Parts: sequence; C-alpha cells; structure tokens
Amino acid sequence: MNAERVVRRGVLVIAFAGLLAGGAYAQSSDPTPQQQDIQNDKKDIRNDKKDLAKDRADRNADQRDINHDRRDLNKDRADRNADQRDVNKDKAHLARDDKKFGVNSAQAQADRKDLHADRVDRNKDQRDINHDRRDLNKDRSDRNADQRDINHDKKDLAKDRKDRNQDQRDINHDKRDLHKDRKDLRHDKHGH
Repeated sequence: MNAERVVRRGVLVIAFAGLLAGGAYAQSSDPTPQQQDIQNDKKDIRNDKKDLAKDRADRNADQRDINHDRRDLNKDRADRNADQRDVNKDKAHLARDDKKFGVNSAQAQADRKDLHADRVDRNKDQRDINHDRRDLNKDRSDRNADQRDINHDKKDLAKDRKDRNQDQRDINHDKRDLHKDRKDLRHDKHGH
C-alpha cells in the first residue's frame, strides 16, 4: 500500500506539473496580431519621443548659435562704424595738413599712413560682418529645419498614440464579443 501511495502521488505530481507547464506555455505563446500592433505602436512612440528630444536639443543649440552670431555681428558693426569715424577724421586731418604744410610734408605723410591703416581695419571689420551674416543665416536655416523636424515628429507621435489607442479599443471590443459569445454558447448548451 505504501508503494501504491508513492506511485499515486508521483503520478499526481507529474500531472499537476504538466498542467502548470501547459498553462505557462499557453500564456507565453506568440502575441495576437492586435497585441503585436500595440507593442509596435508603443515602440514607435518611444522612438518618436527620442527623436523629438534630439530635435529639440538641436534646435536649442542652433538658437544659441544664432544669439552668439547676432552678438558678434553687432560688435563687428560697432567696430566698423568706429573705424569709419576714424577714416573720416583722418581724411579731414589730411586735408587740413595738406593745406597747412603741403602735400609732401611729414605730417601729411603720417596722416596718409593713419588713413590707410584705418581703411584696412574698416575693411577687415566689414569682412567679419559679412562672415557673421553668413553664419547667422546658416544657423537660422538649421534652426528652422530642426523646428520642421520637431513638428513632423509631433505629428508622428500623435498618430502613433492614436493607432495604439485604436488597437487597444479593438482588443477590448473583441474581448467583450468573445465573452458574449461564450455566454451565448453556454446558454445554448444548457437549452435555456
């Protein structure tokens, strides 16, 4: 009798383990197409959020570049304007010295040298201004492209969320239909 109990318990344990394994296998089976859709939509949402964060960071960096370039541009314009004032003063001084001391005098030659140096400074500042304007325009273009990317990613994110929500509604609807069908089947079996 003792051996019979051991065998019985062994068979029961194996049968119970088989039931547990079967239940675990049934739960771990491949997801339904609708569940797969939801998983894919969630993955798309995560990716869109990452893209959106990256695009926002790019846009903000471009805006910082724009602000920096605008400061540089304003500084270069102020330098150029100061150099232009120096050129104007040197021209007036040269004309005065030419009239007072003569065209070939030492004072006139020094004024011409100063005038030339001021013109070189002014022209260099103008080249800096032109370079900063090109940089500024490029940075604005980059920022605008990044903003367009942000807007596109926002639309994608909204669409993916809408898809996910619709898929979840479809699953819930199918669950309700399945429950109702099972209830009808039980009702028909019992002949009520």
